[in-house]
Amino acid sequence: MNINPVALKEWASAVHALAGGQQIILLRKGGIAEETRRFELKSHSFFLYPTYEHQREELLKESYRPLVAQTLADEAAGGGGTVSLAAYAEAADDIEVRDLEQLELLYPFHIWSEQLAAERLRWKAKEPLHVLLLRVYVSEAAATIPVLPEYSGCRSWIELKDAPPEQQWKPVLSDSEFECRRSEILSALGS
Repeated sequence: MNINPVALKEWASAVHALAGGQQIILLRKGGIAEETRRFELKSHSFFLYPTYEHQREELLKESYRPLVAQTLADEAAGGGGTVSLAAYAEAADDIEVRDLEQLELLYPFHIWSEQLAAERLRWKAKEPLHVLLLRVYVSEAAATIPVLPEYSGCRSWIELKDAPPEQQWKPVLSDSEFECRRSEILSALGS
């Protein structure tokens, strides 16, 4: 696998769900500090960089709410000066969703509350919500990198200053299981 030293910033709870095979989907609109003011899929393969600042229990479906406390405890145990990159992803699809009806069809496939998903769609209403279907890989030993000032801010993408050391990555889901879930989502959307 050719590893790209770029990372997509995402809530730690969502990264955990992706790395655990609980979902293959991300809903992206772009960060407030985005250069283009909207989300763009800048790379089709990337590390998943866990963030902690905006995630809150009430923004997740009830069964996933414990992920917030769990990921915050993991961050505290790490001391805050480093971050663990334990998941790598390849974007299989980037689907644009523009209306609530379409978005509601995706509800069974992600960890977020209906309220949060709808808020993401409404924010920057002229821009579509990007639904990324991700093939996720994990490593037995997460790469620990320093949290640098240039990684901060409300933006989606960061270039990793020092590429993490080479590791063995294994897919979270088998090829057939990933394709089955991907097909379910595409069928739900009528794609």
